[in-house]
Amino acid sequence: MPTYHRWQQLYGGMKATEAKRLKELEQENNRLKSLLADAELDKAMLKELAKGNF
Repeated sequence: MPTYHRWQQLYGGMKATEAKRLKELEQENNRLKSLLADAELDKAMLKELAKGNF
């Protein structure tokens, strides 16, 4: 069972609350990465507009 072994490798020594908290932190991290990427795109677009290259 590769899925079970993967799960055991990731969460083997954790308690249920710790595993839940880890999942929450991973989701928050992904959300923040997405927000940062959007902000960087906005910043790049504004730089191009400021140069007059639109």
